[in-house]
Amino acid sequence: MRQKPTVLAREIVASSRLFRVEELQLRFSNGVERTYERLVGKGTGYGAVMIVALPDAHNVLLIEEYCGGTDSYELSLPKGLIEPGEDVLEAANRELKEEAGFGARRLELLTELSLSPGYMSQKIQVVLARDLYPECLPGDEPEPMRVEQYPLSELSSLIQHPQFSEGRALAALYLARDLLTQRGEFGQ
Repeated sequence: MRQKPTVLAREIVASSRLFRVEELQLRFSNGVERTYERLVGKGTGYGAVMIVALPDAHNVLLIEEYCGGTDSYELSLPKGLIEPGEDVLEAANRELKEEAGFGARRLELLTELSLSPGYMSQKIQVVLARDLYPECLPGDEPEPMRVEQYPLSELSSLIQHPQFSEGRALAALYLARDLLTQRGEFGQ
């Protein structure tokens, strides 16, 4: 295993309501020194969840929401922050109710993903939600989200959809579909 670089100095060089930019002065094992910058959370977060919600064995729920980063409405999976006192599965079920109007009787933690490990410290827990039932909770979204079903068998065409661009969501969808296929549960 490679030796991690030595941190010579670290400093918060910018801060906003949501993020801090941390500058790291590093020395690698071969003596080369570099300055890295990364986005870090405000230090009060408990993590985040992304939910692959299956209303049946063939389809997944996608939500449409305004995304400030792309300045457009995007399709993605329901997701959100884990609140203090919640575990991952409780947070996933709450976010699913807030964003898609469904709860799940069966929840399973699949994996943890990062968005851009070279520049961000945040990670997200991917949860598979099945045996859905209608239930809405008020959330913090500024407007109602549109919810649609998308066939899991057509994931390769989803990346061509003009409103779908989130790599973490695509990875989570493929992971869930492949896992269900391996278990013999896909399409049943």
